[in-house]
Formats: sequence, structure tokens, C-alpha cells
Amino acid sequence: MSDDASSSKMPLLAHLVELRGRLLKSVIAIIVLFFIFFSVKEHIYGFLVQPLADILAEQGGERRMIFTALHEAFFTYIKVSFWTALFVAFPFVAAQFWRFVAPGLYLHEKKAVLPYLVLSPILFFLGGALVYYFIFPLAWQFFISFETPGGNGALAVQLEPKVNEYLSLVMRLIFAFGISFQLPIVLTLMARAGMTTSQGLASKRKYAIVSSFIGAAIITPPDVISQVGLAIPIIILYEASIIAVRMVEKKSNSQGQAASGDSEDIEETDFNQA
Repeated sequence: MSDDASSSKMPLLAHLVELRGRLLKSVIAIIVLFFIFFSVKEHIYGFLVQPLADILAEQGGERRMIFTALHEAFFTYIKVSFWTALFVAFPFVAAQFWRFVAPGLYLHEKKAVLPYLVLSPILFFLGGALVYYFIFPLAWQFFISFETPGGNGALAVQLEPKVNEYLSLVMRLIFAFGISFQLPIVLTLMARAGMTTSQGLASKRKYAIVSSFIGAAIITPPDVISQVGLAIPIIILYEASIIAVRMVEKKSNSQGQAASGDSEDIEETDFNQA
């Protein structure tokens, strides 16, 4: 009995040791990238600030960003370096996860999961690119339009953004758009698992549209531009998800028909032989 127990525990211990090794490699990669990006932290933060800097430069005059706590700029650079390292290290972390999970999957399961693992960071990058190159300029222009010049005894109302508040807003929008762009992957995986169908998604289209605008209003700042800029891509991605789910269903049906045809041929052959 003791030999049987030890032999049954060994595979589990081996998997735990392998998991620890994969996690350790992922953590080391993130730490190394963190220190690399911390050495160029000003350039990374300058890239994030560039949309705002371009708009302020068009208005002329010298503008600045401020920090009001002694440690604010330091911790802001730490956050910038950490999130950049996490984003860049994601493909490596995903590869470690895949190498840990793949040996326990069948061939058809590997073919089903691997494309989504590759497509996920691409969609996240597309969401981040959309908010950086399209939403940021429009949203920042909208917010800056509330500045008022002084004169005639009135004080000027001028924007002086804080470095940590700007970073928090930028990262929240980037992650909101990036995660929202994962919608086709989530719905397609749910369809493969039999949790949803294209017909069910199509019938709930009006609820999805309302939910998209409500979710965008909660996640984004209180301005129409960023809310609509997030809600419309979600709706488009929802429609794309319906098409993707239909493709998955057609593929599953064709494979099922082929399998049933093969089984009928086998039964007919056995009958003829008998």
C-alpha cells in the first residue's frame, strides 16, 4: 500500500515542481525587464504623455506636469516600469503556461487553444493602440477645452496635471480597451465549451449594446468621447464574436458529420463481412 501511495504521489509532486519552475522563470523575467525599463523610465513616461504634450504645444506657451508629494514621481516611475515589464513579459509568461499545460492536452485540444493564446496579446495591443492614437487626443482636447483665460479681475483656470493621476488615468484606459478586446476570445471559447451559441448571442444583441454603454460609462472618465470610443468597439467586437462562433459551430457540425459517416461506414463493413 505504501508503494502504491508513493507511486501515485510522484506525478503530482513532479507537476508541482515543474509549476514552481515555470512561475520562477516568469517572475525572474518580469524582474529583469523591470530593471531594464526602469533605466529608461523617463522615455516610457514621455511616450505616454506625448498625446497630451502635442495638444498643449499647439496652444503655445510653456506647460508642465507637477507632483505634490516627495515620493510621487519616484513611485510613478516604478509603476510605469512594472506595467511595461508585465506587458512585454506576457508572451514569455504565456509560453511558460503553455509548456506546462500542453503535455496534458490532446492534439485537437492543443490546436483549439493555441490560436487563442497567440491572438490574446495581439488583441490587447490593438485595444491599447486604439486608445493611444485615437481616444487620447480627442479626450485630452475635450478636457483642456474647459480652461479659461484670466483677465478683468478673474483668475485663469489652467491645467497642471499631476504625474501619478495622469498615469492612473492612462493605464486604466489602456487596460479597459485591451481587456474589452478579449471579448471575441472569451465568447468563442464559451461556444467551444457549449456554454453559448451564435443564435443566443444574436438574440441578446440589444442587451449587449446597452451593457456596452453602461460598462464604458463606469470604466472610462466622465466624458462622452471616451465612453463612446469604448462602447462602439465593444459592439463591433460582439458582432465579430457572433461570426466567429458561427464558424466554430459550422466546423464542429462538419466534424461531427464526418465522424458519424465514418462510424456508419465501419458498421456497414462489419455487416458485409458478417
